[in-house]
Amino acid sequence: MTLSIIWKVAISFFIGAIPFAKIAMIGTGIDITKVGSKNPGFNNVLRVSSKWRAVLTLTGDIFKGFVALMLLSRGEPASVQWVLGIAAVMGHCWSPFTGFNGGKGVATTVGVLLFLQPWLTIPCLPLYAILRAVGKRMRWRQEGAIASLTTMFVIATLVLVLQGTAAGLFAYVMLAIIVIRHAPNLREIIS
Repeated sequence: MTLSIIWKVAISFFIGAIPFAKIAMIGTGIDITKVGSKNPGFNNVLRVSSKWRAVLTLTGDIFKGFVALMLLSRGEPASVQWVLGIAAVMGHCWSPFTGFNGGKGVATTVGVLLFLQPWLTIPCLPLYAILRAVGKRMRWRQEGAIASLTTMFVIATLVLVLQGTAAGLFAYVMLAIIVIRHAPNLREIIS
């Protein structure tokens, strides 16, 4: 890896680390990392605050994944673009601005995938809303986690099948990060 790529990876990590959940909560007196699930992400903001603050969080988290690649990936090969995207997701999940305990990574992964694989990602996004609605109606435990993990698995699998092994492996690395961050949710589903 050249020095310029290392710098780009570091910058992508720090763009991903921007804590939009904390930004969205400015003026409320609420530290999102200390209430609800303590997760600085869309669902926790929605749970403890207002819809517009949750939408701001979601939009910012998606946007930062997309923007990191838009700013840093020009002229880089696909493998470097994927690495930059993974760095942004890792920045979100292990943000130094939240004591290295960031969000679950789903929204930032969506932003990365919207940049890298828009024609596969966009048609899959309604699956999240459908599973979330079905899960709520059927009273699934952790319907948000189920909807997120299933949607990300479908997208990663489509990338693997339609774009080849290299792209698929990178997509599965991002999926693995999301699975790791959802470990508590998975334990609750299993128990």
